[in-house]
Amino acid sequence: MEIPTQPAPKQSTAGDAIKFAELHPHSAPPGVNDFTCRPDAAHPRPVVLVHGSDGSTYESWAGLSPKLKDSGYCVFALNYGQKPGTQEYGVETMTKGSAELADFVTDVLSVTGADKVDVIAHSQGATVARYYINRLGGAAYVNKWIGVASPTYGGTFYGLATALESVPGGTELIQRFGSEALAEQVQGSPFLTDLNAGGDTVPGVEYITIGTKYDEVIQPYTNVALRGPGATNIVVQDLCPEDMTGHFNLPYDPFSQQLILNALDPADAVSPTCTPVPLGTGIAGVIIASNS
Repeated sequence: MEIPTQPAPKQSTAGDAIKFAELHPHSAPPGVNDFTCRPDAAHPRPVVLVHGSDGSTYESWAGLSPKLKDSGYCVFALNYGQKPGTQEYGVETMTKGSAELADFVTDVLSVTGADKVDVIAHSQGATVARYYINRLGGAAYVNKWIGVASPTYGGTFYGLATALESVPGGTELIQRFGSEALAEQVQGSPFLTDLNAGGDTVPGVEYITIGTKYDEVIQPYTNVALRGPGATNIVVQDLCPEDMTGHFNLPYDPFSQQLILNALDPADAVSPTCTPVPLGTGIAGVIIASNS
């Protein structure tokens, strides 16, 4: 586990965030990991951000974190799942990532004096956080889980992953050219099957998913949704059909950001402005930055 503390600027696209993080690997998005911050009556719970696969806190949250801070929240985040000897995060097994998250939440509660946290998590991070809540006792310390493009029931990656898994050695290929965590996110994987067995939610936690019909990773997109009690499933296009944002752009999409803020504090919800977002927005930037 790494706790990023190097101050860095906010970003408006995932590609720009990835590019900056490549050059500044210990970057903390604006407002994150101020351990002098204390929750107040209006915002009694710290917010813990959990990043996605092969990413980092900065790459996932350089757009949303300053809005959370400006709204009055104490915001904390970790880089988990580090591959030994590298600056790559979110690539080890999700069980390991969940254990790191458990330790981090304990530290945040100890420092802030709060009883519980709210969690906002993107992509793999949503499943890492849900494993912590559902399997590692995190339900006692988490009030609200907000999963953004959560691979709840996994993705087929346009059929490629499931095709590979159907042949001998296919899972090993996914691990070799992707990561162990990536293989665990394939639809029907043993990890997801075990996590969702007996119900994909547990009592005492409020679960909210925010997904998109144009998810480039999770197909069918309905696999984002939770099916258990206590869950609310939101699809961006049900509220704003013109916003065709995808998997990687969701944390940077202003409409989706407001949905996250509203889920965090429904009493002060603000109706987000629906504006057109073209299909594929941000993808070119992510691909270029990830291969530069």
